[in-house]
Amino acid sequence: MSIRSVVRLAVHTQALPVLAGSEETLIGGQAVMEGVMMRAPHSYCVAVRKPGGELVTDQMPVPRAAERYPIFKYPVLRGIGTLGQALYLGIKALNFSANAALEDRGEGGKKQTVSPWVMGLNLAFSLAFFIFLYKFVPLYLTTKLEGWVPAIHGRIAFNLTDGVIRMLIFLLFLYGVSRWKDMRRVFEYHGAEHKVVYNYESGLPVTVENARPFTTFHPRCGTSFLLVVMVIAIGVYALIPFDSFFMKFALRVALLPLIAGLSYELIRIAAKHRGSLLGLLTTPGLWLQRITTQPPDDGQLAVAIHALDGAMALEQAQGGELVVA
Repeated sequence: MSIRSVVRLAVHTQALPVLAGSEETLIGGQAVMEGVMMRAPHSYCVAVRKPGGELVTDQMPVPRAAERYPIFKYPVLRGIGTLGQALYLGIKALNFSANAALEDRGEGGKKQTVSPWVMGLNLAFSLAFFIFLYKFVPLYLTTKLEGWVPAIHGRIAFNLTDGVIRMLIFLLFLYGVSRWKDMRRVFEYHGAEHKVVYNYESGLPVTVENARPFTTFHPRCGTSFLLVVMVIAIGVYALIPFDSFFMKFALRVALLPLIAGLSYELIRIAAKHRGSLLGLLTTPGLWLQRITTQPPDDGQLAVAIHALDGAMALEQAQGGELVVA
């Protein structure tokens, strides 16, 4: 693999939570390298356009987390199970798309692939980078500011400042990667995924022509979910009864699953009451999708439709009942 391919894979892995859906619903998806992954209740299909133009797919049955492990049927825990499975499928889809992108670029006719150790190192680095960027850096900067600005002293003010810094870092990260041509292509596929999901939900036949007019902004997007996570984190961290830097940092990492589970529950409620005050939770995420989704071309819409058709065909072959979670 070239250095550019390794960097592209690392950046895409870091952006996975932004690109993936945040709810277990009838149909959802995720953008990958030159492709789209679509998920039905019990099926998964990823379609990728190889550099030579060939369209390749990978699909498999996928039981819901709560069906495999009953503990994930309960509030908060169901969010942890659903999001964990979504990340697993996202990584699997990303690995497939990365291999498809490399396949036509081998030198001397030799097939290139992303080796397991490269993918493992990429995931380990991405996790460490996430914790460093969104947990360590905001806490460190806020601790320094607290020594210069007395008004920050106190749990509420401290954690509010910490949360604002975290959101600013998140926004800068998104804006920075959106300027990279390769990631802009991914954001176009993200827009294609949203348009095709909207087309399906409308009841109209799913075609490029019907999908084209729909918006690229969708309330179930991972972008909205991450913003909710950051807001919920401010309140949860304010309850931490420790003053030492180490304990604050350790608990910020340890409480990640709980915060994700709570955020999932709020997103579910907000999705069912979109006209309510709670429904406004998803609004900032829709604004932010002006960065994380871009208008796709017809070829990208066709790839998203191909992924949806594959997931739906496998769902019907299993006799799955298409119901919203």
